[in-house]
Amino acid sequence: MELILITVAFIAGFLALKCQLPPLVGFLLAGFILHHFGFESTDTITTLADLGVTLLLFTIGLKLDIKTLLSKEIWVGATIHNLLSTLLFAVLLLGLKILGVSSLATLDIEQLILLGFALSFSSTVFAVKTLQEKGEMNATYGTLAIGILVMQDIFAVIFLTASTGKFPEWYAIGLFALPLLRPIMFKLLNKAGHGEMLVLSGIFFALVMGAGLFELVGMKPDLGALILGMLLASHSKASELSKSLFNLKELFLVCFFLNIGLADQPTIEGFVLGALLLLLLPLKGILYFVVINAFKFRVRTCLLTTLTLFNFSEFGLIVGGLAYKLGWISGDILVALAIAVSLSFIISAPLNRIGHSIYLRSAKWLKEQAAEKINTRDQFINPGEAQVLILGMGRIGTGAYDELYQRYGKVSLGVEVREEAAKQHREEGRNVIAGDATDPDFWERILDTAHVKLVLLAMPHHQGNQTALDLLHQKQFKGQIAAIAAYPDQLDELEQMGVNAAFNIYSEAGSGFARHVCDQLQPNLK
Repeated sequence: MELILITVAFIAGFLALKCQLPPLVGFLLAGFILHHFGFESTDTITTLADLGVTLLLFTIGLKLDIKTLLSKEIWVGATIHNLLSTLLFAVLLLGLKILGVSSLATLDIEQLILLGFALSFSSTVFAVKTLQEKGEMNATYGTLAIGILVMQDIFAVIFLTASTGKFPEWYAIGLFALPLLRPIMFKLLNKAGHGEMLVLSGIFFALVMGAGLFELVGMKPDLGALILGMLLASHSKASELSKSLFNLKELFLVCFFLNIGLADQPTIEGFVLGALLLLLLPLKGILYFVVINAFKFRVRTCLLTTLTLFNFSEFGLIVGGLAYKLGWISGDILVALAIAVSLSFIISAPLNRIGHSIYLRSAKWLKEQAAEKINTRDQFINPGEAQVLILGMGRIGTGAYDELYQRYGKVSLGVEVREEAAKQHREEGRNVIAGDATDPDFWERILDTAHVKLVLLAMPHHQGNQTALDLLHQKQFKGQIAAIAAYPDQLDELEQMGVNAAFNIYSEAGSGFARHVCDQLQPNLK
């Protein structure tokens, strides 16, 4: 059974990829098709799906700055949006009921509010996968979107606890001692090395210390995984740990999206109501834009955050499933929720893919904030008179910066999307600023390329480097451009796009190693 499910998911995901859609869209459609032919989810698929979500939240926590979560634009913005959208959706659903939509005829006002509450959430799984594929998890709009989603997860825990009447055990207070265990957890990570024990350590922290402990005391396991990730976020191996779990998490999430499609049998009534619920999606997006804009973020940040959150959430299915079990809603409502969630993913995927283009076309119609009033997290940057611009200050970018410094002195400026990393570089003596190189405003309104002779595209994600390269061409940059890539086909793409030099990071690492050995050891070879 599992082999058939995975085979169909693979074929559908591959076809979606060829249609320039995220594979997850194919996985959702595969689930619906399989369910139509009588297939159902299995315990194995469900278990793997749950593991995928747990590992996803754990890796989110590894990258989450608690100071970001506590900022007012996150917790106040998420709360305001949740309340406004719930009330607005409930009123509109009441209007549909009055107009005679049969599926809503038996629902009272409390049930309509519950349905509106379920539709107010956006998908954490979808948003994180979209941001990761674009390499923009650490962009300003990416961190803003993730922060809002984490707050929504907290709202979810509160709702699930209240609706089931199940409260945490009295000894759940012991979870407040988890921060005291951080030194021990840090030592374990230090001793874990870089291989399979590091992966196993991540699984242990996520599933046992996080999800397991929280479930033991009567709390949501996924929240435990998120909190454990946040506790480990400041460790030097946090990024490496997240990368080591990446492929495992991605594999399990295939089962998650497949499970959504397998959950219910689509019906005509369900499709009709699902399509009607989809009409609420633009209103949800407008509310996101208005709320975020109220905190003085730039139009681009507001728009891209809105597009990232422009979907319904799999949490809506959890709420609907619970309500169905309690007898609050009918099966048609649950089917409609599943269809609306799935269709919202299909709509949101291509919109996120062309998000930057949408911004460039719509920016002239949207009123920008005055420069002096822009939120401090979204301020413009000044590159000064640098001759070399290094975009992406990870290990490769840092190595390039240090090599250029030894050869030419202080001619380089590093651009790093993460403020914390940029600050660390400055403390180490490097000239690095925080900025998003995939941001059109970075090039159109900030960067003066008159002094720049060379740009190094050293960001870890190919799409991010491609986006920056496109923006450089739009700026009519006249200097030289070099870029990194991980695969031969990516090298070909970069060269076709006009870079002066493209380097395979793996082969170049080998060449650099050989040069270093020859310089240091000067072996007597013939």
